[in-house]
Amino acid sequence: MKRRQALKQLSALASAGALPLARAADPKAAFQPSWESLAGYATPDWFRDAKFGIWAHWGPQCQPEFGDWYAREMYVEGSRAYRHHVATYGHPSRFGFKDVIHEWRAEHWDPDELLGLYKSAGARYFMALANHHDNFDLFDSRHHAWNATRIGPQQDIVGRWAQAARRQGLPFGVSVHAAHAWTWYETAQRADKTGPLAGVRYDGRLRREDGRGQWWDGLDPQALYAQDHPFSAGSEADHRAIHKQWEWGNGASPPSPAYCRNFLARTLDLLDRYQPELLYFDDTALPLWPVSDVGLEIASHFYNQHLRAGGRTDAVLFGKILDEQQRRCMVWDIERGQSQQIEPLPWQTDTCIGNWHYDRAVLERHGYKSAATVVQTLIDVVSKNGNLLLSVPVKGDGRIDADERRIVEGVGAWMRVNGESIYGTRPWTTFGEGPALAASAPLTAQGFNEGKGLPLGAQDFRFTAKGEAVYASSFALPADGRWLIRSLAQGRHPTVRRVDLLGGPEALAFEQTAEGLQVQLPAGVAPGPAQVLRIT
Repeated sequence: MKRRQALKQLSALASAGALPLARAADPKAAFQPSWESLAGYATPDWFRDAKFGIWAHWGPQCQPEFGDWYAREMYVEGSRAYRHHVATYGHPSRFGFKDVIHEWRAEHWDPDELLGLYKSAGARYFMALANHHDNFDLFDSRHHAWNATRIGPQQDIVGRWAQAARRQGLPFGVSVHAAHAWTWYETAQRADKTGPLAGVRYDGRLRREDGRGQWWDGLDPQALYAQDHPFSAGSEADHRAIHKQWEWGNGASPPSPAYCRNFLARTLDLLDRYQPELLYFDDTALPLWPVSDVGLEIASHFYNQHLRAGGRTDAVLFGKILDEQQRRCMVWDIERGQSQQIEPLPWQTDTCIGNWHYDRAVLERHGYKSAATVVQTLIDVVSKNGNLLLSVPVKGDGRIDADERRIVEGVGAWMRVNGESIYGTRPWTTFGEGPALAASAPLTAQGFNEGKGLPLGAQDFRFTAKGEAVYASSFALPADGRWLIRSLAQGRHPTVRRVDLLGGPEALAFEQTAEGLQVQLPAGVAPGPAQVLRIT
């Protein structure tokens, strides 16, 4: 109830002119900037068939190799990131995140080599970070001076990713996160409360005139930090308040019309310049919704760019925490989590093998998700009508580490044998069976339920279908030498004619009884992430 009231209040502000609405729409366009018009969207078949993508969530926050939200947390006195920053770079009043960007060089980045690796791992699309909450554009932006062609690497990161993806024949996507910089960077307005520099503000309020004689002379830090505004309610005292204000309610400082217009211009420029097939927003529904309609403008523009015969579009747009109407307008994305049912509309899980931004500590403790965990997540998601977008963290210098490379190669080895049970499939009559179903964890906020249930074992199965085949994936070898699939009991489904183990040399012995389909485990089968039975 409180959320609905807050959304109504914010929408009223926009309608009254306090916040910008979308510019005038082309009345002849197939998609108009409204939820009603966007509900005509249908997810293209190419995406439903692709199932698996890889994401390079890579930008200047990977330069310190110290994990997620570095550009915000480095301004939180006493935090892990703050302590690292002071020890490595100096106090954030003297060396802020703008200076971290300046040090980022991406000197060993080879996008063609990485895209070749990702395609060999079975990826059927690729996503690149276009900007994060740090508000730094990783492309040749005409509307934002703080971009990678002018500062840091001094090259068009998105442009080179796009070229490499297309050379591999992979649909290309961009992820856009910068809508939240307005509140996300509020920690940069603070100052230490203790110590020798107590009361000395961090660099989040610097202006163009403060840069005379500095490396950033002529640049306006406010174009990056966007902090020429009051704190959101409670933000000055509690850096966690942002999580309650992510939907622009509960006292979030409202973004200015100029900020919203600039975000619109930058995003349309990105879409026009690079023509991505996929667009990911790290927002509830659409960016700046409901305080501004610019997200609706971006969505309609994007869909109209990719129109095909019959007024349908080949584009894929992702949003989080969607209501029923919004799920008809775009693809629902779940962060670090999975649905617990077959969804009527296609959806996506996005997750990472480590932290979103590269964190050396994860490598040092060998703490990445294993290839087996990635494969099992993919199987579970696909069985429920979903796709998996997997982030492989990239170091500041543009390379991935040896542990990550082994994981990616391990996924590829499994996909080369078992990919037919993934690509081009659709959900079967039920997505699965087994003990793990009883311990399924509910979604929290935009997801965050992965790893909270029972591990998948020999009695757990996930199903997909294609043509006359049903694919049953098992996650461990049965101790008694036979698989028992209760969902294929005699009388419940058509008679089984043949059972094959993908990658196996010959058909398997089986018996279909009232208890289920019993399949004999052949000799010499090695354990792996999952064994897949093709049942016809």
